[in-house]
Amino acid sequence: MNKNTISLLKACNQGCKYATNSMEQLYPHIRDDKFKQVIDEYNGKHIKLGDQCHEMLNKYGADEKDPKPLASAFSKMSIDMKMLNDDSTQKIAEVMFDGCHMGIKSVGQYMNKYTDASPESRKLAKEIIDVEQNYMKDLLGYI
Repeated sequence: MNKNTISLLKACNQGCKYATNSMEQLYPHIRDDKFKQVIDEYNGKHIKLGDQCHEMLNKYGADEKDPKPLASAFSKMSIDMKMLNDDSTQKIAEVMFDGCHMGIKSVGQYMNKYTDASPESRKLAKEIIDVEQNYMKDLLGYI
């Protein structure tokens, strides 16, 4: 175990939390049952990945990294503002699509920064990117 492994895992865990928080915040606005199933599926996948990050951090004796309160508040406010003007299925899909893009970019940057992180943590980071890419593909049907 090295410091960069823990840093990568903390970043991945934080990203999963941002994703699940966003999906849960948007959920009450969703009226399309099929779209709800998509959100449920990917929320579950993000929770599972976040749990795996948490387990690995515990294994290394490290604490989780929660999203910064100011960043979380800004994210919540940003989503609320977007839903105020338009809470259509298309708009929700666009917001989630943008979030996936940010997640892929962020995790990819951390993977590039922490190249000597453990293979196990890098594999988990790659799984997160794969889930985000698949989520984007599924969201395209609603945009």
